[in-house]
Amino acid sequence: MNRFATWQLFALCVLVWGTTWYAITWQIAELAPEFGVALRFALAGATILAFAAWRGERLRFGAREHARFALQGAFMYGVSYVCVYHAEQHVVSGLVAVGYSASPLIVSLGARAAFGSPLSARFLAGGLIDLLSVTLIFWPEIARAPAGGGTALGALFTIGAVLLSAVGSLSASRNRHHGLPFWPALGLGMLWGALASTLLALALGRAFALPGNAAWWLSLLYLALAGSVLTFACYLTLQDRLGPGPAGTIGVMTPLLALLVSLLFEGYRPEPLTFAGAALALAGNVAMLRPAKPAA
Repeated sequence: MNRFATWQLFALCVLVWGTTWYAITWQIAELAPEFGVALRFALAGATILAFAAWRGERLRFGAREHARFALQGAFMYGVSYVCVYHAEQHVVSGLVAVGYSASPLIVSLGARAAFGSPLSARFLAGGLIDLLSVTLIFWPEIARAPAGGGTALGALFTIGAVLLSAVGSLSASRNRHHGLPFWPALGLGMLWGALASTLLALALGRAFALPGNAAWWLSLLYLALAGSVLTFACYLTLQDRLGPGPAGTIGVMTPLLALLVSLLFEGYRPEPLTFAGAALALAGNVAMLRPAKPAA
């Protein structure tokens, strides 16, 4: 992925992840979320390992290395995505996107606490602006959400997904710091995530029956290959270049594209707050990603 410019990697992640929210809705209607996540990342992980083998990379690792892969995979590709799938069963996808707008702040604060990574006042301010911006965009949708029912449960799943994903992102950053090879770490991490999701499904007694309709299989292929193989390769490359926090600003821009997808396919109609929030999101990202001026 090093042949791509940073802006190209960023754009690929936003373009694909901005549409996966809609693709997930095709998955959760047919199969338990735990099994859906397991199949998605089993396929993605196997694809990446086949690519790594073709490149002649080492695929045999010791127990300590597998423990690191498992920690990254269980949180980044396993239980966090199970929470995402469950959240979309209870609340509209925009609410889940709002939760993920907090990712840059959470990951940056975690990197600061765990690794001593720098955290500038400008980045912190930009993160708060971004959080406000996406909240404004989806506020009318939040206001229309019915009280009671599954709304509170959906919000809890969203919070859980964001926090668990942050742990996975920090683990992935630490794995790269330890010099673990990029493609094998990514593929094996996804397989560990698939295993974690499968074990959770079995523990919860979820029923398993493969759907027969083409839309479900096409959405699975899209989520596995484009929404997992391509995007996580881009995202983890961005982590190497920019750090965990700045790379996490992808989570602020993807809801903007998710908004457009809802406009085209789900009958969503933007309101004035939507446009104000979009402008704030752009301003927040500029603040977070703009290099600091050198000291005089």
